[in-house]
Amino acid sequence: MKKLIFNIITIAALFAAPLFGIAQEEGSALIQTQAPQPLQLTLDQALEIALSENNTIKIADMTVEKTGYAKKGSYATLYPNISISGSYQRTLQKQVMVMDMGGQPMEIKVGRDNNISTSATASMPLVNASLWESLKLSGMDVEMAVEQARSSKIAMVKQVKQAFYAVLLAQEAYNVMNQVYENAQKNFEKADQRFNVGKASEVERLRAQVTMLNAEPNVSSAENAVLLATWQLKAVMGIDLGTEVEVVGNLNDYTDMMLTPYASEDDLSKNSSLMQLDIQDRMLESTIRMQKKQYIPTLAASINYNYSAMGDDELRWFPSSTAALSLSIPVFDGLQKHYTIKQTKVTRNMLALQREDTERNLRIAIRNFNDQMALCVKNYEAANATVGIAQKSYDISEKMFEVGKATQVELNDAQVSLMQAQLTQAQAVYDFMVTKASLDELIGKEE
Repeated sequence: MKKLIFNIITIAALFAAPLFGIAQEEGSALIQTQAPQPLQLTLDQALEIALSENNTIKIADMTVEKTGYAKKGSYATLYPNISISGSYQRTLQKQVMVMDMGGQPMEIKVGRDNNISTSATASMPLVNASLWESLKLSGMDVEMAVEQARSSKIAMVKQVKQAFYAVLLAQEAYNVMNQVYENAQKNFEKADQRFNVGKASEVERLRAQVTMLNAEPNVSSAENAVLLATWQLKAVMGIDLGTEVEVVGNLNDYTDMMLTPYASEDDLSKNSSLMQLDIQDRMLESTIRMQKKQYIPTLAASINYNYSAMGDDELRWFPSSTAALSLSIPVFDGLQKHYTIKQTKVTRNMLALQREDTERNLRIAIRNFNDQMALCVKNYEAANATVGIAQKSYDISEKMFEVGKATQVELNDAQVSLMQAQLTQAQAVYDFMVTKASLDELIGKEE
């Protein structure tokens, strides 16, 4: 029983473990600073804020934008590449040539003091099959980035939902513990009154007092768990931890969804992991085609225009231009391209096996999630029936205690049974919704 109570109270604290250090630094400030109007936060509002404020989503969107620029840049290879260059050369000492003139050596200085040259060159590929195939790969890079961004969004939605449910569970545990404490206070007051008029022994009064004092720390622990779970929710949403929020709703709001008959989810067509593996497979297929097209000859065209001048005191300018076609025919490269294609094919076969294992494990996970959800429904139904009985038992014990026909021990036992049933009921709803959030992520639901 103590273990169950401990687990319920601290489950939100376990969710908030990564923020424990932050909580220690900012806890006192947050407690002292109370916003006049806390933000009323529903699950839909939490998801909406997370989609706009969460840094993971922002990074994913930037990655898509970055990949889009890379794709546009790759198309630049299809356009003419134009460059302009110029140079100036000053002759410090001219080269001397010795020539035999009539049997007598003659020294002749060669060159001019000033040499100026400018040129403009334009070139572009005309036939390059492997280049055209590589452009398709750039498009697939963008598709992969978009899918990875979708995966980040789906994972973030799951995290926000689970953090939101953790707050609701912590609040439910706090309400139960607070009710237990209030009942213990009320029972102590009754025991004290009966003791003062001689209708109860001092032992009964002391037991009632001990029960009340033992219930007080549980209230403080439950209240702290609510605070930590709320911090975790704010961290996942991407908002400042100092923002005061009030989570609206309770776990009972989800019982209708829980008890409504549902069909087992087993459609993996939108699973992000499988979709990314499929994109990788198409990228490898395109890579193989690109590597094979490297055997095809390439043809490029270029145009060059030069304008140069030479002279000592007076410069004389001379234009020149050329146009060229360059044909490259691959003949033999030591079978390098052949073995590169073999490697890519092996990589693709390995990817196919990886996808098969991934899909098998995902289907096992789906079956496990569906079984867990079905078990949660059974646990809730059992706990729901137990709560009614336990509440009636406690009410009867309380009345009997007031008239002295039940002991403090019997009243405490009834209170413990009621508390256990209430916490078990809340735990069943929480487990169902957390498992459903994980299942939604697995099958690729974005909301």
